[in-house]
Amino acid sequence: MIRREVITEPCLLRPFLPSIACSPLPSIVGANVARPRAKGRLERRIPHAARPPPSFMKRVLIIGAGLAGSVLARRLAEAGVPSLVIDRRDHVAGLCYSSRDEETGVDVHRYGPHIFHTNSERVWTFVQRFVPWVSWVNTIMATNARGVFSLPINLHTINQLYGTRLTPSQARSFIESKQDKSITNPANAEEQLLRFVGRDIYETFFRDYSTKQWGVSPREMPADIIKRIPIRFHYGENYYNDLYQGFPVGGYTLFVQRMLEHELIEVKTATPFDKAMEAEFAHCFYSGPLDAYFDYAAGELGYRTLDFRYERGRGTLQGCGCLNYTDMSETFTRGHEHKFFSPWEQHEHSVVVYEYSREAARGDDGYYPKRFAGDMRKLADYLKLVDQTERLSFIGRLGCYRYLDMHQVIASSLDYADRYLAALSRHELSELPKMSVNPL
Repeated sequence: MIRREVITEPCLLRPFLPSIACSPLPSIVGANVARPRAKGRLERRIPHAARPPPSFMKRVLIIGAGLAGSVLARRLAEAGVPSLVIDRRDHVAGLCYSSRDEETGVDVHRYGPHIFHTNSERVWTFVQRFVPWVSWVNTIMATNARGVFSLPINLHTINQLYGTRLTPSQARSFIESKQDKSITNPANAEEQLLRFVGRDIYETFFRDYSTKQWGVSPREMPADIIKRIPIRFHYGENYYNDLYQGFPVGGYTLFVQRMLEHELIEVKTATPFDKAMEAEFAHCFYSGPLDAYFDYAAGELGYRTLDFRYERGRGTLQGCGCLNYTDMSETFTRGHEHKFFSPWEQHEHSVVVYEYSREAARGDDGYYPKRFAGDMRKLADYLKLVDQTERLSFIGRLGCYRYLDMHQVIASSLDYADRYLAALSRHELSELPKMSVNPL
C-alpha cells in the first residue's frame, strides 16, 4: 500500500542522496513501493476491451507510445476521443523506458537517464496524477586529468580548478580576464566558447566532451549552437533551476502505463507502423522519425545515437548519479549510477551504465537531432512534404526534428491536443498546424 504525503519539512528520504531537494513535492511514506509491471501485460490492464470498439471514423491513430504519443492519447481520451496507440517496441514509454536490472534489482533507465524537471504548473499537475513523485536534485560531476569538478561551472569549480579562494565578484572578474576579447564575430562553436570562457576552461570541460558527443570538433560546429555558458558565481550545484524536479516512484514505465489506462485508449506494442493504417482513422499523429515517414525522400537527417556498457558491483561504484568524462582519457562520454535515481529504495549492489555516442545509422534510435547546416537544408525540403499531407500530424522530438526535454514534450502534446480538439469542434482541422512544435 502506498500512501502519498506532501513533505515541506527537511527531506528524510535520503538513502543515497544527501542533497535531495526539499521543495514541496509528493514523497512516499511506507515500505512497499509500486514497481513496473512486466512487459506485455499493459494491454490486459486496459479496460477498453470490455466495451464495444469505438467507430473507426472517430478514432485516431497515434504512432509511438513514448511521452509525446501517450500524453496526447490521454488528453484526447479525457475529451472523448478514442485512440489506438501503437509502438514498434515491445514496451511503452519510448526512450524513457525503465526496467529492473536482473542482477542488481536496480531500476535502470534503459535508454539513458531521464531526470524530470519543469517550471510549468500544468505539466507538474498532469504528471502527478498517475504515480507519486520524489524530489531529487541533479548534481553533475565532471572528471578529467585535472581532477573532479562540479557542473555546471560554479564558484566551487573555479576555485577548485585554479586553487583559489575567490569571492563571487572576484570570480566574475577573473573569468572576464580569461575571455578571448579579440573574437567579436565567432565563426564556429570553438570561437564562441573561447569568447565566453577562455581557452583553459574551454579545453578542460568543453572541447573533448563536445567532440565525443557530436563526433566533430567544436571548430566544425556552428557558433549559434552555443547560446550561452551557464557559469554560476555561487556554490549552488543544482544543474537545473526549475521549481519541480524528481523521479516517478515505480519508474517511468509504470508512469506511462498508468497514463495509458483509459477505456478510450487501446495499446498495441510490437506493432510496426504501416501507412496503409492511416485510412482506417479520422486522424493520425506520428511521433517517429520525420525522414523515415517520407522514405528518406530528401535524404537522411542527422542524429547522434548512444551505445551502452554495464558495470555491476557491490556497494556504490561511482558515488553520484551523473559523471561526465570531459577529456579523451575515456571514449565514453558519461557514466550513470542508476540506483541514485531511485532514492526511495535500498540496494546492496549497484550498476553503472556508460554512454558511447556515435553517428546514428538508418534504423538506430535517434537521441539527439544534429541540426547542422546540411540537416536544416534537408529539413526545409521535408517541411514542403509535410504541408502536402492530410489528416496527419507530426509530434515529439523525432516527428518535429527538435531536441526536447521531457517537460517540453509533455507540454507540447497537451497544448497540441487542445488545439486539435478546438479545431475538431469547429470542423476546421485544415487550420491545425501540421507539427506540434515548430521545427525551425
